[in-house]
Amino acid sequence: MSIFSIIFPLVFIVTAGFISTKSQFLEQQHITGISKFTFYISIPAFLFLNMAQANLHNSVSINGFLSFYIAVVGVFIIGALIDRLLITKHSDYQRHSVFALGSSYSNTVLVGLPIIIAAIGREMIGIVFMIITFHSALLFTLTFLLSAKSEKSAFSWQQFAKNMLLNPVVLSISLGLLANVLGLTLPLDIINGLDLLSQPAIGCALFVLGANLAFYKISQNWQPALIATLLKLVLLPCLVLLLGRFVFMLEPQLLNVLILLSASPLGVNAYLIANQIKQHQATLASTVVMSTVLSGISFTLWLAFLL
Repeated sequence: MSIFSIIFPLVFIVTAGFISTKSQFLEQQHITGISKFTFYISIPAFLFLNMAQANLHNSVSINGFLSFYIAVVGVFIIGALIDRLLITKHSDYQRHSVFALGSSYSNTVLVGLPIIIAAIGREMIGIVFMIITFHSALLFTLTFLLSAKSEKSAFSWQQFAKNMLLNPVVLSISLGLLANVLGLTLPLDIINGLDLLSQPAIGCALFVLGANLAFYKISQNWQPALIATLLKLVLLPCLVLLLGRFVFMLEPQLLNVLILLSASPLGVNAYLIANQIKQHQATLASTVVMSTVLSGISFTLWLAFLL
């Protein structure tokens, strides 16, 4: 399959979502309804079914996890330091933590997963789900730990733990993994019903991504967003490549999966965290837009390099 054939259908759906909202054919309440169906019903059904049926032998790789997460934590630290030295220019742990998150948090579900399925197929989908499960938990924990060093912080670990455990992505993957490990088999009629619910997941996710882009704007102070975008789209996948190829000696297919995951643009959840902490909101909103638009170019280059 050509790179154009991989990228174009995904860009087409994202663009359709953007135009539908920008033209006001769909209003924000319509997108909210589609988003709820996508994130609370269709995607969980997709993740549960695929995790329950995944080959667990291909789903766990300690060296793969280390290659990905060492790079992610490294970029998080670099992002915090850049914010301290070049952007904020004084000590403000809440600002540093949010900028660090914006430099390292990948949109693994809405962008990374569709790209991997289109480019590589479903053979390695189990390890993608394992990465997704711990990705948000790790980065949100680091963000709130660093933010908590600020005297202004008012953070509840109890609420955070509850939100993570009840997150529909984490919950559906965990239940699917449990069913797989225990060898549980659901009745065929239920599997068929879940399969029907799961079929729109990827298309709806990309459509919602494009639709939501219409609600975000690149701020006039765009330079910090550009720095975060470069850290996210360039530095992070390069670090994963270096660690995976030269330190942990990963097999090519696994390495390709991890690079494509790490090359995904900034996820919208990072902007929601910025709103919660009340720092760098404009920067992260701009980074969501900038990194998503530029990821079309970066994915094309990475696919040309990897495939």
